[in-house]
Amino acid sequence: MWQNMQIFGFRALWSPYYVLFLLSLAALYFLFFVNRKDNKKAEPIQILYFYSGLILLYIIKGSPVDLLSHIMFTAHMIQMALYFLLFPILIIKGIPVWVWRKVFNFTIIGPTLHLLTKPLIALILFNGLFSIYHIPVVFDYAKANELSHVLITLAILVAAFIVWWPIFSPIKEMDTMSPLLKLGYIAANGILITPACALIIFATTSVYSTYSATGGWVQALALCVPGDVLSGLSLSGPEMFSPLGILEDQQLGGIVMKITQEIIYGVILARIFFPWFRSGAEKVDPLPTNQNTEQI
Repeated sequence: MWQNMQIFGFRALWSPYYVLFLLSLAALYFLFFVNRKDNKKAEPIQILYFYSGLILLYIIKGSPVDLLSHIMFTAHMIQMALYFLLFPILIIKGIPVWVWRKVFNFTIIGPTLHLLTKPLIALILFNGLFSIYHIPVVFDYAKANELSHVLITLAILVAAFIVWWPIFSPIKEMDTMSPLLKLGYIAANGILITPACALIIFATTSVYSTYSATGGWVQALALCVPGDVLSGLSLSGPEMFSPLGILEDQQLGGIVMKITQEIIYGVILARIFFPWFRSGAEKVDPLPTNQNTEQI
């Protein structure tokens, strides 16, 4: 499969312009948050989180994984899981707190964010947008139009930042949920995303024309393959690059998305539960010792 994908060329496989964009972000972060002497300097752990986020972003949006996501639905779902469920956490924890305070204090953006980051609204917003995006007619339209694809995925990404904010908010006064409520919040996230995955997993036919030989998969390839390269290729269908049939690929994609989501949510649940459990255990009064208090 890898050898077959070489026909798309270096630019489509490794996205050199995207590399320059991410390097620019890395340089700006260094200038504004690392190379400074005051108390606004980013902490080492924040620096690690942010640059890890940029590396992850390149892997899922700039490496051959992005090209493969337009060929195989399984690769698309892996990309979505990491992009929406892991990347926002790294960036939230990588940006210094004072920057987030400024964002939430902006005249128009601030009140809107305060509203959208309320737990119930955040849950409905993210899971609703994610599910709507994977409705076949919406999905195929987004994959066939570059501007629509960018706007829709960007909207879901913003919603992903919002849905993680109640859990990972670095602003103390906004971190109002108790550990027990956070556990329930994550569990609700897992439940709400399940129907979209289930419809994909248990479908008996291919539901996305983007990944069918007679559908719009060549249009989807145009999102990351230069037009002059794509026009010079003779492509029969995604089976040229995929070891799976179209239906099997679709079903595996839904399974992989659900498993990846469960792993990420499971790790976060553990990081919340065990410190909370230990802190509760430490507060339990010790058993009284047997002492002879009687006076003879």
